[in-house]
Amino acid sequence: MTQTINRSALFNASCFALITTAFSFSISAGTLKQLGDDLGYSAENLGYLNSLWFFGFPIAMIIGGLIYHSIGPKKIMKIAFLSHFVGAALTLFAIYFVSESSFVLLLASNLLMGIGCGCTEAACNPMIADMYTGEKMNKMLNRFHMWFPGGIFVGALLSELMSSLGFSWQSQFWLIPIPALIYAFLFNGKTFPKASVEQASSLSANFKAMITPLFLFIFACMALTAITEFGPQKWTGLIMESSGAKPMLILALTTGLMAVLRFFGGPVTKALGQTGVLLCGAIISTIGIYLFSTQTGAMVYVAAIFFAMGVAFFWPTMIGFVAAKIPKSGALGMSIIGGVGMFSTAIFQPFIGGWIDSDIAEQKALGLTGAELDLAAGQATLSTMMTFPIILIVAFIVLFLWQKGKAPSGALAH
Repeated sequence: MTQTINRSALFNASCFALITTAFSFSISAGTLKQLGDDLGYSAENLGYLNSLWFFGFPIAMIIGGLIYHSIGPKKIMKIAFLSHFVGAALTLFAIYFVSESSFVLLLASNLLMGIGCGCTEAACNPMIADMYTGEKMNKMLNRFHMWFPGGIFVGALLSELMSSLGFSWQSQFWLIPIPALIYAFLFNGKTFPKASVEQASSLSANFKAMITPLFLFIFACMALTAITEFGPQKWTGLIMESSGAKPMLILALTTGLMAVLRFFGGPVTKALGQTGVLLCGAIISTIGIYLFSTQTGAMVYVAAIFFAMGVAFFWPTMIGFVAAKIPKSGALGMSIIGGVGMFSTAIFQPFIGGWIDSDIAEQKALGLTGAELDLAAGQATLSTMMTFPIILIVAFIVLFLWQKGKAPSGALAH
């Protein structure tokens, strides 16, 4: 059966599916301010649009993870393509044919795009694990996950190039369906590996392992690490437009550096340990957001380097921590931790939008206008966002002391 599986085609298709996820993130982040200005939406309205993407993602990821063994990756990826393609089509329709229903269409399109992205994670992670074994599996999973920051990097550069060539911000959304069509073509007609049935009978043990102080502590920390990473990135275009640096270049620099750092994540974690990586990440990301909130011009790119160094290892290390320290939670435990990260990011989007609106009103009352108003309000909002990593510094000091000297309980292959 394995001889009939074109692993290379399936893997490449998976990477293009993750690039679709990344494009939907970077293009919407880079055009957020223009969309709000042209369609007359407040920052809080834009926050609700962002939140639907982040809600759809974990819902699909968790449900897809639960049904993977019963329906297999092929059907889940069909749902992913349908969601990606229809979501992109609704976005294009809403921004080209503006009407009173545009906001509702954009809400629906963001939800569908999020569902497509969550289905991609739910199907491709275990599918790659089913196609490869041992060190080869770990290597291919790492290469797969590089394409989220890597895809954002490519999407941000393409967006910046299109803007410099005079293309409208609306035209940049046409980039999103391109990788979706490519992965649909690569998946078409291919034989998929059969879904493994490992741990299918241990859901009760998984849930029991999740009702423990350590898992609940990591659950709460994941909510803060995710918003620390995705909060500033998702609002880059709106917050940083008046900083004297190009927002899409900031996003490209951040995500490009994150992709490179994740490639070398193994040696870093071996040197510092998982809790050491998390604590250092919280400290460095606090410095990065502080620099974002105080600097302008070329120094904003320096801030982006610090920010990328701080958040690069958060997501994989949090998932890996659960695998190593709470192995009985199984694949479901890792899915739940990933899901809470996206749910947290969704919940905070309208709050961030509200902070921006409030800071704009406050700075306007002080007599600021134009670019000065936008810069002051954006930096004030970033100062508020510093709260997340500051709390994490305290939390990860506690975790470091809690886990000091404790050996892993035994890690799952992932």
